[in-house]
Amino acid sequence: MTSRRDFVKTVSAVAVGGTLIGDPFARGLAPMTKPSVGDPLFRELAMVALDAARGAGAQYADVRISSRQDQGISTRERRVQGLQSSETFGFGVRALVDGAWGFAASSRLTRDEVATVARRAVAQAGANKAAQLRPHVLAPVTPVGDVEWSSPFRIDPFTVSIDDKVALLISANEAALAAGARFASSGMDFVKDEKTLATTDGSFIVQTFIRTQPSMNVTAVKDGDFQTRASTEIQPMGRGYEHVLDGKLVENAPMWASDAVEKLSAKPVEVGRYDLVLHPTHLALTIHESIGHPTELDRAMGYEANYAGTSFIAPPQEFLGKFRYGPDFMNVQGDRSQEGSLAQCGWDDEGVKPDDFMIVKNGIFNDYQTTREQAMWLDWWYKQSGQQTRSHGCSFAESWSDVQFQRMPNVSLMPGEQDITWDDIVAATDRGIGIKGRGSYSIDQQRYNAQFGGQVFYEIRGGKIVGMLKDVAYQMRTPEFWNAMDMIGGKRDYQLGGTFNDGKGQPSQSNAVSHGCPTTRHRQINVINTGRAG
Repeated sequence: MTSRRDFVKTVSAVAVGGTLIGDPFARGLAPMTKPSVGDPLFRELAMVALDAARGAGAQYADVRISSRQDQGISTRERRVQGLQSSETFGFGVRALVDGAWGFAASSRLTRDEVATVARRAVAQAGANKAAQLRPHVLAPVTPVGDVEWSSPFRIDPFTVSIDDKVALLISANEAALAAGARFASSGMDFVKDEKTLATTDGSFIVQTFIRTQPSMNVTAVKDGDFQTRASTEIQPMGRGYEHVLDGKLVENAPMWASDAVEKLSAKPVEVGRYDLVLHPTHLALTIHESIGHPTELDRAMGYEANYAGTSFIAPPQEFLGKFRYGPDFMNVQGDRSQEGSLAQCGWDDEGVKPDDFMIVKNGIFNDYQTTREQAMWLDWWYKQSGQQTRSHGCSFAESWSDVQFQRMPNVSLMPGEQDITWDDIVAATDRGIGIKGRGSYSIDQQRYNAQFGGQVFYEIRGGKIVGMLKDVAYQMRTPEFWNAMDMIGGKRDYQLGGTFNDGKGQPSQSNAVSHGCPTTRHRQINVINTGRAG
């Protein structure tokens, strides 16, 4: 049997690491032995990398050793439509030399290789210095020594058989078909990421991340028309396979099929201005696009202009502490601490313990999302407002081969003080539209002008839901939309939504992030009919 030390010695020869594409249906193949998270060899190799980087001239360095598994299963009606499973394993070293960054990575975990890669990162930093406009300076961080953290999961999804997962999905499809759906598709996606981070500041951090997303989509057809319904009540979470079981796909499938059938006979919406009552399952996406993205500091400073876009909240000097995002009761929190959220972690990818911080405070824009380097860009603001200059812990890298950079934490609209819910806000609305679930959307690169659809739309008259509508989408300009908010649900109404894949950066990296919110009402928002031709 191959020992872990033998693995490290021979791994380069057998080219293990990088991306392994597996066949989950394969039988009889002996599993390949590789070190697992927490292995003492990781510490040994990490120290070799840090010593090599310091010896080559780095003033700061960090090394991440990462093993990441991804699995996705998709079904349609009574057959499996797709199945993918991949694993990638390796390490990356980042070095700061005279204010310039360098990064290098490899899938070969040997002592010689980690030292070579560390020195390569330092050499790259030296080369980058020639084109440097200003030196990078890092905000202070408190070293944490040896620490560990794990996502709150009960069942590791990678220990559940493919057969069991497929059986559950096919059963859900059958339940939807029996309830009137013409087509039914369903799927599950899982991520398990084991990261070891060591820094020259004196932190050695071992973390295990689990993320799970079950989903279903049903379609009803009649008289040349079709309508769909997605399972947006079940949001992706930083939990294990228990999140799939708790989602009760089989039990809920008839409800989603019934909604799709009802949408076929729903009344097309009349264009005009309406009071919108937005359920948390819908509003999470609007928060992501209109608050989450424009408050990323790198976007505001123009560093994402070539790909993800810029921000209408720029330059910072003209917006921090001055810009009214919404009414006084609007408070938006950035954090990586909410239990079971997709961005939850113990420490970020440069060893910072994330804090809970207010992006919008009492309706006024208060702060951006930052890393250690970015926090120093706002040093003037933190001193002016009496705050400590520190990173909010938003550094993240998708894989060992990616350099970490600023990614979105959980960005959540905090509940109001009154204990009110969706039902209470509907009851208080005379003429409006209630929207649940996320649908198609479009937004400009500054996150200023946008259009959002949804899953199901309800006509509200005299404080009651009187029927279903279809072909609904609303148009908005971000500041006007949030300043039109006049009601907000309380803690009992608060829910977490999220997105499993949020792209940014060049080369592009994917991040997972949650957005919590209660139900809100927005007055006199422009609604269009997406089904009208011309």
